Amino acid sequence: MKYDCLSSCTLCPRECHADRFNTTGFCSSPVEVTAARAALHMWEEPCISGEEGSGTVFFSGCPLKCVYCQNSPIAHQKTGRKITDDRLAEIFLELQDKGANNINLVTPTHYTISVINALDKARSHGLHLPVVYNCSGYEKAETIEMLRGYIDIYLTDFKYLDQNAAARYSNAPDYPEKARSALSQMFSQQPCAGFDERGMMKKGIIVRHLMLPGQINDTKNIIRYLYETYHDDIFISIMNQFTPMPGLDAYPELNRKITDREYDEVIDFAVDLGIENAFVQDGAAASESFIPCFDCEGI
Repeated sequence: MKYDCLSSCTLCPRECHADRFNTTGFCSSPVEVTAARAALHMWEEPCISGEEGSGTVFFSGCPLKCVYCQNSPIAHQKTGRKITDDRLAEIFLELQDKGANNINLVTPTHYTISVINALDKARSHGLHLPVVYNCSGYEKAETIEMLRGYIDIYLTDFKYLDQNAAARYSNAPDYPEKARSALSQMFSQQPCAGFDERGMMKKGIIVRHLMLPGQINDTKNIIRYLYETYHDDIFISIMNQFTPMPGLDAYPELNRKITDREYDEVIDFAVDLGIENAFVQDGAAASESFIPCFDCEGI
């Protein structure tokens, strides 16, 4: 796929029209792929990681940049190494050789062109693993359509239905609109989940929602929307692992973790709706570190 569109980039909903051959846009990313880690990762949903691990590639830069981001160093391009599309293809094959259950593309939106090129090359050299598109949900349906035939599993966030929260915490009041549209496009590509004999997902959609302090009503609205729209054709992952990060002085309401009572209330709500295909976290999740070392391992 050609890079022409990156001279006035509109891959993500920011549509900043940056000439990424000569500068960076809102995502802070140049035209070349920059990645901070490629390794087996054990902390995804069980049907993604399994016992062997998910073959994650953590890309640097981000079109969303939430104020509470747990991966801030890579979201702001403060760490990572520039690589070619050929090297990215090699990384996919190396992860396959290490026994990965899948190729997991973490925050890949702004590198969509390179991802497609690298997947074409890697598949021509024997890549056969399912490919996971692991994103914030802040996507353009048109960009997701470009990935038709390349992505087997969409592992997408759905952060907000409340425009005010989306504006305050992600500077993206259009997040609800874009997330709904992007998810609809994802579902048109992968409307049914599929698993192998070990219970590993081979195709389908998992929608993650990270609960935020003080946003329990929005959480319930999101869960209701997802279930009423997609029923049990998608999986919903309800996450309580929110961890306050440094630099939240301007957002004092975020300077705490989710309480057990809040999480139990949300899980009870989901059960009462009739949701069956869901992932939940135990009470220890918020005390665990899900942040790997971004030391360019495997890059």
